Amino acid sequence: MTSEDTEAARPPSNVCTMSQDTAIAVTDLSKTYRIYRRDGQPSTAAEQVIRNLRERSKKKVREEFEALHDVSFSVDWGQVVGIIGRNGAGKSTLLKIINRITAPTKGRIELGGRVGSLLEVGTGFHPELTGRENVYLNGTLLGMRRKEIRSRFDAIVEFAGTEKFLDTQVKRYSTGMYIRLAFAVAAHLESEILVVDEVLAVGDSDFQAKCLRKMREVARDGRTVLVVSHQLQTVSDLCSSALYLEAGKLLLHGSVEQAMEEYKRSFIRSAPLMQVMSARPGTGELRFTEASMAKDVVKPAEEVVIEFTIGANQSYGNRYHVSSFINNEDGMLIAQCDSRVNEFWLDPSTDNSGRLVLRTPWFKPGSYTVDLFIHTGGRQADIWEQACRFQVLPISPYSHATTPDGTDRGIVFPDFDYAQQ
Repeated sequence: MTSEDTEAARPPSNVCTMSQDTAIAVTDLSKTYRIYRRDGQPSTAAEQVIRNLRERSKKKVREEFEALHDVSFSVDWGQVVGIIGRNGAGKSTLLKIINRITAPTKGRIELGGRVGSLLEVGTGFHPELTGRENVYLNGTLLGMRRKEIRSRFDAIVEFAGTEKFLDTQVKRYSTGMYIRLAFAVAAHLESEILVVDEVLAVGDSDFQAKCLRKMREVARDGRTVLVVSHQLQTVSDLCSSALYLEAGKLLLHGSVEQAMEEYKRSFIRSAPLMQVMSARPGTGELRFTEASMAKDVVKPAEEVVIEFTIGANQSYGNRYHVSSFINNEDGMLIAQCDSRVNEFWLDPSTDNSGRLVLRTPWFKPGSYTVDLFIHTGGRQADIWEQACRFQVLPISPYSHATTPDGTDRGIVFPDFDYAQQ
Protein backbone atom coordinates (compact mmCIF):
# COMPACT_ATOMS: atom_id res chain seq x y z
CA MET A 1 0.00 0.00 0.00
CA THR A 2 1.49 3.38 -0.95
CA SER A 3 1.48 6.43 1.29
CA GLU A 4 -0.95 8.01 -1.15
CA ASP A 5 -3.30 5.05 -0.77
CA THR A 6 -2.96 5.15 3.02
CA GLU A 7 -3.90 8.79 3.14
CA ALA A 8 -6.85 8.15 0.80
CA ALA A 9 -8.13 5.32 2.97
CA ARG A 10 -7.85 7.36 6.24
CA PRO A 11 -11.07 9.26 7.07
CA PRO A 12 -10.72 13.04 7.45
CA SER A 13 -10.79 14.27 11.03
CA ASN A 14 -13.80 16.49 10.41
CA VAL A 15 -16.05 13.64 9.22
CA CYS A 16 -18.60 12.25 11.66
CA THR A 17 -18.49 8.56 12.36
CA MET A 18 -21.36 6.39 11.14
CA SER A 19 -24.40 5.69 13.30
CA GLN A 20 -24.72 2.63 15.54
CA ASP A 21 -27.32 1.15 13.15
CA THR A 22 -24.84 1.16 10.26
CA ALA A 23 -22.53 -1.81 9.62
CA ILE A 24 -20.80 -0.49 6.48
CA ALA A 25 -20.50 3.08 5.21
CA VAL A 26 -18.83 3.70 1.84
CA THR A 27 -18.17 7.28 0.73
CA ASP A 28 -16.87 8.48 -2.67
CA LEU A 29 -14.90 5.27 -3.18
CA SER A 30 -12.71 4.93 -6.28
CA LYS A 31 -10.07 2.42 -7.32
CA THR A 32 -7.71 2.95 -10.27
CA TYR A 33 -5.26 0.32 -11.50
CA ARG A 34 -2.14 1.10 -13.51
CA ILE A 35 -1.68 -1.21 -16.49
CA TYR A 36 1.63 -1.42 -18.33
CA ARG A 37 1.64 -2.53 -21.96
CA ARG A 38 4.06 -3.06 -24.83
CA ASP A 39 2.94 -3.49 -28.41
CA GLY A 40 3.91 -6.58 -30.40
CA GLN A 41 4.44 -9.13 -27.68
CA PRO A 42 7.01 -11.86 -28.54
CA SER A 43 5.70 -15.37 -29.18
CA THR A 44 8.67 -17.36 -27.84
CA ALA A 45 10.94 -17.24 -24.78
CA ALA A 46 14.00 -16.65 -26.99
CA GLU A 47 12.38 -13.64 -28.62
CA GLN A 48 11.53 -12.29 -25.16
CA VAL A 49 15.16 -12.58 -23.97
CA ILE A 50 16.49 -10.82 -27.08
CA ARG A 51 13.88 -8.10 -26.75
CA ASN A 52 14.71 -7.53 -23.07
CA LEU A 53 18.40 -7.08 -23.93
CA ARG A 54 17.70 -4.66 -26.78
CA GLU A 55 15.00 -2.63 -25.06
CA ARG A 56 16.18 -2.59 -21.46
CA SER A 57 15.90 1.18 -21.31
CA LYS A 58 12.64 1.48 -23.22
CA LYS A 59 9.74 2.64 -21.07
CA LYS A 60 6.50 0.74 -20.95
CA VAL A 61 3.28 2.43 -21.98
CA ARG A 62 1.18 3.07 -18.89
CA GLU A 63 -2.60 3.03 -18.99
CA GLU A 64 -5.06 3.55 -16.16
CA PHE A 65 -8.16 1.46 -15.57
CA GLU A 66 -10.82 2.78 -13.19
CA ALA A 67 -12.40 -0.28 -11.58
CA LEU A 68 -14.61 1.80 -9.23
CA HIS A 69 -15.71 5.43 -9.54
CA ASP A 70 -17.22 7.52 -6.71
CA VAL A 71 -19.22 4.70 -5.12
CA SER A 72 -21.22 5.64 -2.00
CA PHE A 73 -23.72 3.58 0.04
CA SER A 74 -24.42 2.34 3.55
CA VAL A 75 -25.66 -1.00 4.90
CA ASP A 76 -27.40 -1.49 8.24
CA TRP A 77 -26.90 -4.34 10.66
CA GLY A 78 -28.83 -7.55 9.96
CA GLN A 79 -29.18 -6.89 6.23
CA VAL A 80 -28.28 -9.37 3.49
CA VAL A 81 -27.26 -7.28 0.47
CA GLY A 82 -26.70 -8.67 -3.01
CA ILE A 83 -24.17 -7.03 -5.31
CA ILE A 84 -25.24 -7.46 -8.93
CA GLY A 85 -23.42 -6.53 -12.10
CA ARG A 86 -21.94 -7.91 -15.25
CA ASN A 87 -18.35 -9.01 -15.79
CA GLY A 88 -15.99 -6.11 -15.12
CA ALA A 89 -18.56 -4.09 -13.18
CA GLY A 90 -16.28 -3.79 -10.13
CA LYS A 91 -18.05 -6.20 -7.76
CA SER A 92 -15.01 -8.20 -6.69
CA THR A 93 -12.87 -5.06 -6.43
CA LEU A 94 -15.42 -3.56 -4.03
CA LEU A 95 -15.38 -6.66 -1.85
CA LYS A 96 -11.59 -6.73 -1.77
CA ILE A 97 -11.50 -3.13 -0.58
CA ILE A 98 -14.13 -3.84 2.09
CA ASN A 99 -12.04 -6.82 3.18
CA ARG A 100 -8.87 -4.66 3.17
CA ILE A 101 -7.10 -6.88 0.66
CA THR A 102 -6.49 -3.81 -1.49
CA ALA A 103 -6.64 -0.09 -0.70
CA PRO A 104 -8.87 2.47 -2.42
CA THR A 105 -7.31 5.14 -4.61
CA LYS A 106 -9.60 7.67 -2.96
CA GLY A 107 -12.65 7.75 -0.73
CA ARG A 108 -13.18 5.80 2.47
CA ILE A 109 -14.92 2.82 4.05
CA GLU A 110 -16.08 2.66 7.65
CA LEU A 111 -16.77 -0.77 9.14
CA GLY A 112 -18.73 -1.36 12.32
CA GLY A 113 -17.06 -4.70 13.08
CA ARG A 114 -14.72 -7.44 11.97
CA VAL A 115 -15.04 -8.88 8.48
CA GLY A 116 -15.08 -12.60 7.67
CA SER A 117 -14.73 -13.29 3.96
CA LEU A 118 -14.86 -15.95 1.31
CA LEU A 119 -13.70 -14.24 -1.86
CA GLU A 120 -11.92 -16.69 -4.11
CA VAL A 121 -10.24 -20.08 -3.89
CA GLY A 122 -6.83 -19.54 -2.31
CA THR A 123 -7.70 -16.42 -0.29
CA GLY A 124 -7.37 -16.58 3.49
CA PHE A 125 -5.80 -20.04 3.93
CA HIS A 126 -2.09 -20.87 4.01
CA PRO A 127 -1.55 -23.84 1.65
CA GLU A 128 1.26 -25.38 3.75
CA LEU A 129 -0.86 -25.46 6.93
CA THR A 130 -3.41 -28.14 7.77
CA GLY A 131 -7.14 -27.53 7.89
CA ARG A 132 -7.01 -27.46 11.70
CA GLU A 133 -4.16 -24.94 11.73
CA ASN A 134 -5.91 -22.69 9.22
CA VAL A 135 -9.05 -22.57 11.36
CA TYR A 136 -6.99 -21.27 14.29
CA LEU A 137 -5.01 -18.93 12.05
CA ASN A 138 -8.18 -17.31 10.69
CA GLY A 139 -9.62 -16.88 14.16
CA THR A 140 -6.41 -15.30 15.40
CA LEU A 141 -6.41 -12.83 12.48
CA LEU A 142 -9.93 -11.81 13.50
CA GLY A 143 -8.63 -11.04 16.99
CA MET A 144 -10.19 -14.05 18.72
CA ARG A 145 -8.64 -15.90 21.64
CA ARG A 146 -7.75 -19.57 21.28
CA LYS A 147 -10.49 -20.49 23.75
CA GLU A 148 -13.11 -18.71 21.62
CA ILE A 149 -11.94 -20.51 18.48
CA ARG A 150 -11.97 -23.87 20.26
CA SER A 151 -15.57 -23.35 21.39
CA ARG A 152 -16.65 -23.03 17.73
CA PHE A 153 -14.27 -25.60 16.28
CA ASP A 154 -16.63 -28.62 16.37
CA ALA A 155 -19.44 -26.65 14.68
CA ILE A 156 -17.04 -25.56 11.92
CA VAL A 157 -15.87 -29.12 11.26
CA GLU A 158 -19.39 -30.56 11.32
CA PHE A 159 -20.63 -27.93 8.85
CA ALA A 160 -17.71 -28.45 6.48
CA GLY A 161 -17.78 -32.26 6.66
CA THR A 162 -13.98 -32.47 6.47
CA GLU A 163 -13.26 -34.36 9.72
CA LYS A 164 -11.01 -36.95 8.04
CA PHE A 165 -8.79 -34.31 6.47
CA LEU A 166 -8.31 -31.83 9.31
CA ASP A 167 -4.63 -32.70 9.70
CA THR A 168 -3.92 -32.65 5.95
CA GLN A 169 -2.32 -29.60 4.31
CA VAL A 170 -5.03 -27.62 2.54
CA LYS A 171 -2.95 -27.51 -0.67
CA ARG A 172 -3.95 -31.17 -1.04
CA TYR A 173 -7.68 -30.44 -0.69
CA SER A 174 -10.02 -30.62 -3.64
CA THR A 175 -11.72 -27.35 -4.57
CA GLY A 176 -14.96 -28.58 -2.99
CA MET A 177 -13.28 -29.49 0.30
CA TYR A 178 -11.46 -26.16 0.40
CA ILE A 179 -14.64 -24.16 -0.21
CA ARG A 180 -16.62 -26.11 2.42
CA LEU A 181 -14.03 -25.49 5.12
CA ALA A 182 -13.42 -21.86 4.09
CA PHE A 183 -17.13 -21.02 4.21
CA ALA A 184 -17.57 -22.82 7.54
CA VAL A 185 -14.71 -20.80 9.04
CA ALA A 186 -16.01 -17.48 7.67
CA ALA A 187 -19.57 -18.13 8.86
CA HIS A 188 -18.85 -19.54 12.33
CA LEU A 189 -15.98 -17.40 13.60
CA GLU A 190 -16.84 -14.19 15.38
CA SER A 191 -17.00 -11.67 12.55
CA GLU A 192 -19.81 -9.13 12.49
CA ILE A 193 -19.73 -8.75 8.69
CA LEU A 194 -19.66 -11.72 6.28
CA VAL A 195 -18.53 -11.14 2.69
CA VAL A 196 -19.10 -13.90 0.12
CA ASP A 197 -18.06 -13.80 -3.54
CA GLU A 198 -19.09 -16.05 -6.44
CA VAL A 199 -17.07 -19.00 -5.09
CA LEU A 200 -20.14 -20.79 -3.71
CA ALA A 201 -20.98 -21.71 -7.31
CA VAL A 202 -18.33 -24.45 -7.16
CA GLY A 203 -20.12 -26.38 -4.41
CA ASP A 204 -22.76 -29.04 -4.99
CA SER A 205 -26.44 -28.16 -4.69
CA ASP A 206 -26.81 -29.59 -1.17
CA PHE A 207 -23.88 -27.54 0.10
CA GLN A 208 -25.16 -24.38 -1.61
CA ALA A 209 -28.54 -24.82 0.11
CA LYS A 210 -26.74 -25.35 3.42
CA CYS A 211 -24.76 -22.14 2.89
CA LEU A 212 -27.91 -20.14 2.09
CA ARG A 213 -29.54 -21.36 5.29
CA LYS A 214 -26.44 -20.39 7.27
CA MET A 215 -26.31 -16.91 5.76
CA ARG A 216 -29.96 -16.34 6.70
CA GLU A 217 -29.15 -17.48 10.22
CA VAL A 218 -26.17 -15.10 10.36
CA ALA A 219 -28.43 -12.19 9.35
CA ARG A 220 -31.07 -13.13 11.96
CA ASP A 221 -28.33 -12.89 14.60
CA GLY A 222 -27.87 -9.23 13.63
CA ARG A 223 -24.75 -9.65 11.52
CA THR A 224 -24.47 -8.22 8.01
CA VAL A 225 -23.90 -10.25 4.83
CA LEU A 226 -22.68 -9.04 1.42
CA VAL A 227 -23.14 -11.51 -1.45
CA VAL A 228 -21.85 -11.31 -5.02
CA SER A 229 -23.52 -13.75 -7.40
CA HIS A 230 -24.43 -14.10 -11.06
CA GLN A 231 -27.19 -16.47 -9.94
CA LEU A 232 -30.04 -13.99 -9.72
CA GLN A 233 -32.30 -16.61 -8.15
CA THR A 234 -29.83 -16.92 -5.25
CA VAL A 235 -29.85 -13.15 -4.76
CA SER A 236 -33.65 -13.07 -4.94
CA ASP A 237 -34.08 -15.89 -2.40
CA LEU A 238 -31.50 -14.62 0.08
CA CYS A 239 -31.15 -10.84 -0.05
CA SER A 240 -33.25 -8.04 1.46
CA SER A 241 -31.77 -5.36 -0.84
CA ALA A 242 -29.23 -5.07 -3.65
CA LEU A 243 -26.59 -2.87 -5.24
CA TYR A 244 -26.31 -2.71 -9.03
CA LEU A 245 -22.86 -1.84 -10.42
CA GLU A 246 -22.05 -1.07 -14.04
CA ALA A 247 -18.59 -0.17 -15.36
CA GLY A 248 -17.39 0.67 -11.86
CA LYS A 249 -20.30 2.97 -10.99
CA LEU A 250 -23.13 2.35 -8.54
CA LEU A 251 -26.30 2.89 -10.57
CA LEU A 252 -28.83 1.58 -8.06
CA HIS A 253 -29.16 0.79 -4.36
CA GLY A 254 -32.66 -0.49 -3.77
CA SER A 255 -34.81 -3.57 -3.81
CA VAL A 256 -33.64 -6.85 -5.30
CA GLU A 257 -36.37 -6.61 -7.96
CA GLN A 258 -35.18 -3.15 -9.07
CA ALA A 259 -31.57 -4.31 -9.29
CA MET A 260 -32.49 -7.40 -11.29
CA GLU A 261 -34.52 -5.35 -13.77
CA GLU A 262 -31.59 -2.96 -14.21
CA TYR A 263 -29.27 -5.93 -14.75
CA LYS A 264 -31.54 -7.33 -17.49
CA ARG A 265 -31.87 -3.93 -19.19
CA SER A 266 -28.08 -3.61 -19.31
CA PHE A 267 -27.90 -6.51 -21.76
CA ILE A 268 -30.37 -4.82 -24.07
CA ARG A 269 -28.35 -1.58 -23.96
CA SER A 270 -25.03 -3.28 -24.63
CA ALA A 271 -26.13 -5.89 -27.20
CA PRO A 272 -25.08 -3.80 -30.25
CA LEU A 273 -21.73 -2.95 -28.60
CA MET A 274 -20.97 -6.61 -27.84
CA GLN A 275 -20.96 -7.29 -31.59
CA VAL A 276 -17.77 -5.18 -31.74
CA MET A 277 -14.96 -7.54 -30.74
CA SER A 278 -12.69 -4.86 -29.29
CA ALA A 279 -15.48 -3.61 -27.01
CA ARG A 280 -15.97 -6.95 -25.26
CA PRO A 281 -14.23 -7.87 -22.00
CA GLY A 282 -11.24 -10.23 -22.10
CA THR A 283 -7.56 -10.03 -22.95
CA GLY A 284 -8.29 -10.00 -26.69
CA GLU A 285 -5.66 -12.64 -27.52
CA LEU A 286 -8.41 -14.55 -29.31
CA ARG A 287 -11.94 -13.49 -30.24
CA PHE A 288 -15.18 -15.00 -31.45
CA THR A 289 -15.93 -13.59 -34.88
CA GLU A 290 -19.43 -15.07 -35.23
CA ALA A 291 -22.02 -16.86 -33.11
CA SER A 292 -25.50 -18.06 -34.02
CA MET A 293 -28.17 -20.66 -33.34
CA ALA A 294 -28.81 -23.38 -35.90
CA LYS A 295 -32.49 -22.89 -34.97
CA ASP A 296 -33.57 -20.01 -32.79
CA VAL A 297 -36.97 -21.59 -32.04
CA VAL A 298 -37.01 -25.17 -30.70
CA LYS A 299 -39.30 -27.63 -28.95
CA PRO A 300 -38.54 -28.66 -25.33
CA ALA A 301 -36.97 -32.05 -26.15
CA GLU A 302 -35.28 -30.88 -29.35
CA GLU A 303 -31.52 -30.46 -29.69
CA VAL A 304 -30.17 -26.95 -29.12
CA VAL A 305 -27.26 -26.22 -31.49
CA ILE A 306 -24.92 -23.24 -31.10
CA GLU A 307 -22.46 -22.49 -33.90
CA PHE A 308 -19.41 -20.24 -33.61
CA THR A 309 -16.19 -19.18 -35.33
CA ILE A 310 -12.97 -17.93 -33.73
CA GLY A 311 -10.24 -15.97 -35.49
CA ALA A 312 -6.61 -17.11 -35.58
CA ASN A 313 -3.71 -15.62 -33.63
CA GLN A 314 -0.40 -16.82 -35.10
CA SER A 315 1.61 -15.36 -32.20
CA TYR A 316 -0.32 -17.26 -29.52
CA GLY A 317 1.31 -20.63 -29.11
CA ASN A 318 -0.90 -22.64 -26.74
CA ARG A 319 -4.09 -24.55 -27.38
CA TYR A 320 -7.25 -23.13 -25.85
CA HIS A 321 -10.75 -24.19 -24.87
CA VAL A 322 -14.21 -22.64 -24.95
CA SER A 323 -17.15 -22.54 -22.58
CA SER A 324 -20.84 -21.71 -22.96
CA PHE A 325 -23.38 -20.64 -20.34
CA ILE A 326 -27.11 -21.09 -20.97
CA ASN A 327 -29.25 -18.63 -18.98
CA ASN A 328 -33.01 -18.33 -18.64
CA GLU A 329 -34.89 -15.03 -18.91
CA ASP A 330 -34.50 -14.42 -15.15
CA GLY A 331 -30.71 -14.52 -15.51
CA MET A 332 -30.36 -17.92 -13.84
CA LEU A 333 -27.52 -20.08 -15.13
CA ILE A 334 -29.17 -23.30 -16.32
CA ALA A 335 -26.20 -25.13 -17.82
CA GLN A 336 -22.44 -24.72 -18.20
CA CYS A 337 -20.84 -26.47 -21.18
CA ASP A 338 -17.03 -26.46 -20.88
CA SER A 339 -15.18 -28.02 -23.81
CA ARG A 340 -12.52 -29.53 -21.53
CA VAL A 341 -14.94 -32.18 -20.28
CA ASN A 342 -15.15 -33.45 -23.88
CA GLU A 343 -11.39 -33.05 -24.49
CA PHE A 344 -12.23 -30.43 -27.11
CA TRP A 345 -9.26 -28.10 -27.65
CA LEU A 346 -8.57 -25.64 -30.44
CA ASP A 347 -5.40 -24.55 -32.26
CA PRO A 348 -4.88 -20.76 -32.30
CA SER A 349 -2.73 -20.80 -35.43
CA THR A 350 -5.79 -21.21 -37.65
CA ASP A 351 -9.36 -19.93 -37.85
CA ASN A 352 -11.72 -22.36 -36.11
CA SER A 353 -15.39 -23.16 -36.52
CA GLY A 354 -17.25 -25.21 -33.96
CA ARG A 355 -20.67 -26.21 -32.73
CA LEU A 356 -22.14 -27.07 -29.36
CA VAL A 357 -25.02 -29.56 -29.31
CA LEU A 358 -27.21 -29.79 -26.18
CA ARG A 359 -29.45 -32.83 -25.99
CA THR A 360 -30.38 -32.45 -22.34
CA PRO A 361 -31.65 -30.91 -20.16
CA TRP A 362 -35.00 -30.41 -21.84
CA PHE A 363 -35.55 -26.68 -21.57
CA LYS A 364 -38.91 -25.41 -20.41
CA PRO A 365 -40.87 -22.92 -22.57
CA GLY A 366 -39.40 -19.42 -22.56
CA SER A 367 -36.48 -17.31 -23.76
CA TYR A 368 -32.84 -18.27 -23.23
CA THR A 369 -29.50 -16.56 -23.86
CA VAL A 370 -26.03 -17.96 -24.52
CA ASP A 371 -22.81 -16.49 -23.08
CA LEU A 372 -19.59 -17.57 -24.84
CA PHE A 373 -16.07 -17.61 -23.37
CA ILE A 374 -12.57 -18.32 -24.70
CA HIS A 375 -10.09 -19.49 -22.05
CA THR A 376 -6.32 -19.24 -22.65
CA GLY A 377 -3.83 -20.33 -20.01
CA GLY A 378 -6.10 -19.47 -17.08
CA ARG A 379 -7.18 -16.14 -18.64
CA GLN A 380 -10.40 -15.19 -20.37
CA ALA A 381 -9.51 -14.04 -23.86
CA ASP A 382 -13.08 -13.22 -24.88
CA ILE A 383 -16.31 -12.78 -22.91
CA TRP A 384 -19.33 -12.45 -25.18
CA GLU A 385 -22.43 -12.16 -23.01
CA GLN A 386 -25.74 -12.89 -24.74
CA ALA A 387 -23.91 -13.81 -27.93
CA CYS A 388 -27.12 -15.42 -29.16
CA ARG A 389 -30.58 -16.33 -27.91
CA PHE A 390 -33.26 -18.91 -28.58
CA GLN A 391 -36.91 -19.55 -27.76
CA VAL A 392 -38.46 -22.79 -26.49
CA LEU A 393 -42.05 -23.40 -27.58
CA PRO A 394 -44.80 -24.06 -24.99
CA ILE A 395 -45.15 -27.75 -25.88
CA SER A 396 -44.94 -30.70 -23.48
CA PRO A 397 -42.15 -33.17 -24.32
CA TYR A 398 -43.97 -36.04 -22.61
CA SER A 399 -46.13 -38.62 -24.36
CA HIS A 400 -48.99 -38.39 -21.84
CA ALA A 401 -50.82 -35.22 -20.90
CA THR A 402 -51.33 -34.14 -17.30
CA THR A 403 -52.64 -31.14 -15.37
CA PRO A 404 -50.28 -28.14 -15.08
CA ASP A 405 -49.27 -29.01 -11.51
CA GLY A 406 -47.57 -32.13 -12.87
CA THR A 407 -44.90 -30.18 -14.77
CA ASP A 408 -44.86 -26.56 -13.56
CA ARG A 409 -42.21 -26.96 -10.83
CA GLY A 410 -38.46 -26.90 -11.48
CA ILE A 411 -36.47 -25.07 -14.14
CA VAL A 412 -36.12 -27.89 -16.72
CA PHE A 413 -38.09 -30.88 -17.97
CA PRO A 414 -36.26 -34.03 -16.78
CA ASP A 415 -35.96 -37.09 -19.00
CA PHE A 416 -37.11 -39.86 -16.66
CA ASP A 417 -38.95 -43.15 -16.29
CA TYR A 418 -40.74 -44.94 -13.49
CA ALA A 419 -40.57 -48.74 -13.33
CA GLN A 420 -41.92 -51.33 -10.94
CA GLN A 421 -39.38 -53.67 -9.34
